[in-house]
Amino acid sequence: MSYASPAGLPPVDATTPPVLTLAGPLARSQVAGFCDDLRGLLKGAAGGLVVCEVAGLGVPGLTAVDLLARLQLTARRSGGRIRLRAPDPALLALLDLVGLRFEVEGNPEQREPPLGVQEEVESGEAAV
Repeated sequence: MSYASPAGLPPVDATTPPVLTLAGPLARSQVAGFCDDLRGLLKGAAGGLVVCEVAGLGVPGLTAVDLLARLQLTARRSGGRIRLRAPDPALLALLDLVGLRFEVEGNPEQREPPLGVQEEVESGEAAV
């Protein structure tokens, strides 16, 4: 049995965060434009979250680190946050090296344990 697919755009849940696609190679002059794009997406984002698609950045470098740091700062100043989608392991290692932590799509936040996991308390310590 078959049926015709509906015309137009697919339905999107109101909680689906908007996506900002970052593609390389990057130039420093593009940073301000991406920050402006992020501000615009955050205005209509449910929950103040924008997903940054970073798979197309190519070889990670300091320009990518600078861009992501500025995007994170822009999001925080606007009362929102960003989440990285499909980051290259080399990019994550570079971000870790410079001390930047990002929420990554599909991974629980690093500062909080996944749901259902309890931290072990050693004897003599007060349970939290």
